[in-house]
Amino acid sequence: MHERLWETIEMSLGLELTHWSYFAMLLFTITGSWWLEFAFKIRVLRRPKLAFSAILPVSVFFLLWDAFAINQNHWTFDKNQILGIFGPINIPLEEYLFFIFIPMAAILTLEGVKVVLRRFSK
Repeated sequence: MHERLWETIEMSLGLELTHWSYFAMLLFTITGSWWLEFAFKIRVLRRPKLAFSAILPVSVFFLLWDAFAINQNHWTFDKNQILGIFGPINIPLEEYLFFIFIPMAAILTLEGVKVVLRRFSK
């Protein structure tokens, strides 16, 4: 029953929802921690240079590692679960976003936990 509903939605919209799987996972992850910025006033997003200075060096390293693994056929992406948009060095868009969104979600979560711990330690 559910499968037929999704097929109908996909056909009426002219798209395949499975291609959005990786992107949806990223969106779910960042949404799960984004609210902490506002709820606890942690100010991570108000300091983007600081956040990206922590994220960028590590992301570049892992993107290069991904590129090597893809080139060696050690690592692949299911073409049915990605949008099919590839950036430099043959890496899907979602993978680039992964190395921004996941560390950002981690930073937001850690900073949120710090605020909560400070409030409970008083």
